Amino acid sequence: MKNLEQSKYSSALETVRNLKQKYGTTWNDINPENAARMVAQNRFKTGLDIAKYTAAIMRKDMAEYDADSSNYTQSLGCWHGFVAQQKMIAVKKHHKTTSKKYLYLSGWMVAALRSEFGPLPDQSMHEKTAVSSLIAEIYDFLRQADAIELNDLFRRLQKGEDVQDQIDNYETHIVPIIADIDAGFGNEEATYLLAKKMIQAGACAIQIENQVSDAKQCGHQDGKVTVPHEDFVAKLNAVRYAFIELGIDDGVIVARTDSEGAGLTQKLPVSQVPGDLASQYLAFVEAEEIDITDAREDDVLLKRDGKLVRPIRLPNGLYKFRNGTNIDRVVLDCITSLQNGADLLWIETPTPNVKQIAHMVNRIRSVVPNAKLVYNNSPSFNWTLNFRGQAYDEMLAEGENMTEYDRNNLMSEDYDDTELSFRADKKIKTFQVDGARDAGIFHHLITLPTYHTTALHMSDLTKGYFGEESMLAYVKGVQRQEIRKGVSCVKHQRMAGSDLGDDHKSFFAGEKALKAGGEKNTSNQFDAGSSKKKIQKEVGVLS
Repeated sequence: MKNLEQSKYSSALETVRNLKQKYGTTWNDINPENAARMVAQNRFKTGLDIAKYTAAIMRKDMAEYDADSSNYTQSLGCWHGFVAQQKMIAVKKHHKTTSKKYLYLSGWMVAALRSEFGPLPDQSMHEKTAVSSLIAEIYDFLRQADAIELNDLFRRLQKGEDVQDQIDNYETHIVPIIADIDAGFGNEEATYLLAKKMIQAGACAIQIENQVSDAKQCGHQDGKVTVPHEDFVAKLNAVRYAFIELGIDDGVIVARTDSEGAGLTQKLPVSQVPGDLASQYLAFVEAEEIDITDAREDDVLLKRDGKLVRPIRLPNGLYKFRNGTNIDRVVLDCITSLQNGADLLWIETPTPNVKQIAHMVNRIRSVVPNAKLVYNNSPSFNWTLNFRGQAYDEMLAEGENMTEYDRNNLMSEDYDDTELSFRADKKIKTFQVDGARDAGIFHHLITLPTYHTTALHMSDLTKGYFGEESMLAYVKGVQRQEIRKGVSCVKHQRMAGSDLGDDHKSFFAGEKALKAGGEKNTSNQFDAGSSKKKIQKEVGVLS
């Protein structure tokens, strides 16, 4: 947003100058330029400021996607503020803009990595406040990234460099978060209360699923139990009321359906008139025709097409859906959600297959033409195996000789450099483009990437560091790569705010400030253009 930072700087400068006149000599030590600089470096004062700003971004992006499906958006899941910060710094570094790059907050990762109970499965057993706390933490780190980068620019400006345009047109690290509220952590009032906390922390988009709160399962595991539409709509309403109450008029609700893989329901809704939502839901329940004389004491019975039927009930009291109804239930769920206040859809699927996703979305779009998906490019999928399977089937249909491939062993390394592998990898590479174009996917995300990258990188470092490579494993595999690739946190003192703090100290205490960034700061070894002699001098100081 052009000239926003300079406008804020100028406005703050005038305000502080007026305050100095108002309060006289008691404000003699307050420097208007320094104060205005601090204001410019902290653009967002509250989480609600962030939610309002990012909601507008999402609404703009949704409209642009409706006009052209190549304008899809992406995100990666982050489980710590530092991880989110480094992701967005890297986005700006490599892609020059944060446009259409979001963050995702995964309930799975909150459960696995952020609960005071320790690592937990994705079953809504973690503290609900851990979700809003992580949102606030992420935005604290992103705001710090803004402050650090702008502080560097102001330092360069003071040294005479022509960076005023970069300050005037500064692009913030703050981007939308799509935040997972799971099944709402209780009834609709509980959902409303948690949604408020999440929005106050900065969330502009809340994703909620149609599972039973007290029996919630990860979308990629068995045992999922869905709720009747009336129950889910009440929670959609609760989230919308929370957005309205807090002044986020264009907040985004992502309605997730787990019906594709869910075969159970906890409740039988009450139908008021034939064909209503409750009636449609009940029609999916598996039941057996009986005679009234065959009814057991305390049986639950339904009248269906003029006949008496008994719903199939499990020993735990749950009811079964009829086999083969899952796709019809997904479509009804999605249409109902969009007709009752949801803005985006999330369909959990068993595999990443564009044609299968498109089949469902096209049915939804026949009723709601602008229906759009948030789609989980999940690490729970074996992407290599799935797409090699798709490539195998296509090659076979094209008449290719497939005798060199074992259809039951497509993960084999023997196939890594074959035509099958090349085809599969090409399909993986274009999956997001294809899905955006053909299956209505507005937003592609990976829920757990930083969970897996942390484990992978720690495995690689541990293997070398505790082995023959010893310290070389760290230097060669980590630090040297940070230097060569210009990774910001190679100077970890600066990234933690040391330089920013030094400047603040000078604002507050003037020449008496005790700074950390002097000659003996070993981080100087990483300055660009450091000579061999300078590095040796710094190392000599250490020794």
